[in-house]
Amino acid sequence: MDNTDLLSMTGICKSFFGVTVLDHVDLRVRQGEIHALLGENGAGKSTLMNILGGVLTADSGAVEFAGKPLGRGAVKEAENAGVAFVHQELNLFNDLTVCENIFLRKELTGALGSLRKREMARRAAELFERLGVAIDPYAMVSELETSKKQQLEIAKALFANARLFILDEPTTSLNQHETEHLFSILRRLKAEGKSFIFISHKMNEIFEIADRYTVLNNGRVVGSGLISDTNPREVTRMMIGGKLIDEGYYEKTRTGEVALRLNDLAGEGFSGVNITAHAGEVVAFTGLKGAGVSELLQTIFGALPMRGGSIDIFGRTVKRQSIGSAMRSHMAMIAANRKENSILPDLAMLDNLVVSEHALTARRQIVRRKREVSRYNALREELSIRANDPFDLITSLSGGNQQKVILARWLNTKPRILLMDNPTQGIDVGAKAEIYKLIRALAASGITILFHTLEIPEIQKVADRCVVFFHGRMQADLPREEITEERVMLYATGAAAPDQSGRGVAV
Repeated sequence: MDNTDLLSMTGICKSFFGVTVLDHVDLRVRQGEIHALLGENGAGKSTLMNILGGVLTADSGAVEFAGKPLGRGAVKEAENAGVAFVHQELNLFNDLTVCENIFLRKELTGALGSLRKREMARRAAELFERLGVAIDPYAMVSELETSKKQQLEIAKALFANARLFILDEPTTSLNQHETEHLFSILRRLKAEGKSFIFISHKMNEIFEIADRYTVLNNGRVVGSGLISDTNPREVTRMMIGGKLIDEGYYEKTRTGEVALRLNDLAGEGFSGVNITAHAGEVVAFTGLKGAGVSELLQTIFGALPMRGGSIDIFGRTVKRQSIGSAMRSHMAMIAANRKENSILPDLAMLDNLVVSEHALTARRQIVRRKREVSRYNALREELSIRANDPFDLITSLSGGNQQKVILARWLNTKPRILLMDNPTQGIDVGAKAEIYKLIRALAASGITILFHTLEIPEIQKVADRCVVFFHGRMQADLPREEITEERVMLYATGAAAPDQSGRGVAV
């Protein structure tokens, strides 16, 4: 890394409908550095990046890239200058091959306009070799794993001669091994002089990969400097404005009757699962990505078919489950990836909130808007949802507040069992803290919660027990006092033999 500024954004201001979103923001990224851009959802990060990428026009301020002014609101100009987005929601065409995605609108053709497919495949292979990745240029993108798609996005940007890569939550859907591979790619390109803006809420990753940082809070820069000169606690404090960040969430509550029992349950990606959960208990599930936990929760909720075994819900045995029957049994589920599986982006917050209730009361033909608005206001207050008009689009909210609306949707059905599949994915530290508090409060009210996460510190904050999976099989059912990162990882990686007692090995 040298001291030359590749990017200089100075005094950037932006307002929407009289509301200030960016207030004289400065951002400087040097040649050959990884710069962490940090802040809670709604702090202004996306708006700032959209101005850099030409999607939005700043009200005032200046942008210089490689020493030259960058035009106002011109996406193509930003791309041609060498600015590339690698979005959290990858922008690839699943119905095209890897090679066709890379050369889209840049196809190599012969004298009569025929495609030079072999030449394009050869150049694509050279790109992958440069990145140290193994991807078949002729493979369909739809067949690629998420990590491979992300590598393809980076390769596309590299092919387009990008000099600055904007990585938005790049590790959200990656396991630890895939994250380490991504970081090796970033370091390789950084050594070539490429620069990165790294947007993430994961402090351990920020302090592993970034050189410098800039923190936004309510549209203003509240801190910047060398990563080596600060620490995770201080950066987090800047992000959330000094609110308490280490307060305890866990408080043991009294549990009641058996709410859910899985009897040798089998399904897509898992088998032989035997678990008992009581009313008011928080049972965490974890394992490496692809271990079968997400599929297990979907099967319990009826979104995927059972292939063996049975489920007891408050003493009633179920051998064939459906989403409708699960809901009628007072079960609810917050699915992973809210943008794909939960929010209805074209509908208002109110409609997003009441849709599950409507599914349960489909035979009632009268919609009572006044009652729904009253219920919305009550849940907004209860969950501290930062929103006002219930008829605003849900996409007007930050990620954390969108997730709270989804939680409110299911609480509106008055569940007794709540399944949560990575509920804090892609939300900031402040919103995560509020979700943790809500989980414990719901457990105290008697709701049984099955909580899936890949982050062990989350488990330690909220869980009574931790069930660890490896390749679709239960490895251990650990009591709270034995939940440590080392112990969980021993089981999650298969380094420890399956525990038959419900207690962990000594480590």
